[in-house]
Amino acid sequence: MKTAQAPINSGFSFHSTAEEIAAGQDLRGKVVVITGGHSGIGLETTRVLVSKGATLVVGARDTEKAHANLKNLKNVETIALDLSLFSSIDKFAQQVLSKHKKIDILINNAGVMALPETRDSRGYEMQFATNHLGHFQLTNRFAYALKAAEQARVITLSSAGHRFSPVHLEDINYTQRPYDKWQAYGQSKTANSLFAVELDRRLKEQGVRSFAVHPGRILETDLKRHVDAEEFKGMMNASANGMKTIPQGAATTVWAATSAQLNNMGGVYLADCEVSPLTDDVAANPAGVLRYAVDDETAKTLWDLSEDMLKRR
Repeated sequence: MKTAQAPINSGFSFHSTAEEIAAGQDLRGKVVVITGGHSGIGLETTRVLVSKGATLVVGARDTEKAHANLKNLKNVETIALDLSLFSSIDKFAQQVLSKHKKIDILINNAGVMALPETRDSRGYEMQFATNHLGHFQLTNRFAYALKAAEQARVITLSSAGHRFSPVHLEDINYTQRPYDKWQAYGQSKTANSLFAVELDRRLKEQGVRSFAVHPGRILETDLKRHVDAEEFKGMMNASANGMKTIPQGAATTVWAATSAQLNNMGGVYLADCEVSPLTDDVAANPAGVLRYAVDDETAKTLWDLSEDMLKRR
């Protein structure tokens, strides 16, 4: 396995905020597309990037909520997007590309967590379909516009939850094993990281660099909506001294999207505004990444499998 997973001593930390990361940035003329950029850390990411002059396009499943949350921000457009629907993704991409010939930054931010067993219209497990496959399709639709930007970045939100499961390439959809909502979430987050690895390998020579981001544990977001009260209480207890605020949670995304420190880098997993070290125990080192989540051969295999899965409409 070849990997550049080694800290670069960025000077930032767990406590850094998105506003601090973006200080001094001038993003005028930059086009940013972000999924789920209307709530939680996505909203904070949108707010900070707009404040630095970027033009934002926000993909939102709940457009009414998005319009309400984004109404006070300038240079932000909301377009309907359901990442679990092939047709919705294509329609969103077509609408974006009709207005923007280049995309400087694509932030694959939206996601679901710990769903009860649910499948999309194609029969695919919903967490994998939404978190990975939807963003895989969307990013590929934007490939030409990303290349046109010449120095584009794609940021895909993964999670320390990748420790819950590798990608089970032989049974992604839980047809041969009992469904477990946390393992399914972990599988999707591992897929997000592997996607970043292979995307970077494929497009770096054409000026597109790719990063996976662990934002940290942020409990005041909608991501926990499928977690019951007892589970949530357990998360609170387990996260003592390890929780981030929303501004802190958006920091690594903004760092990945804008920092010159990452010039000429890509295909790596980031956390706490730093390139994560490889670790054998993410529970003990939440900023680390397990080897299977950045393995280049697995990343290639997953890419090919994802392409095959998209052929089923």
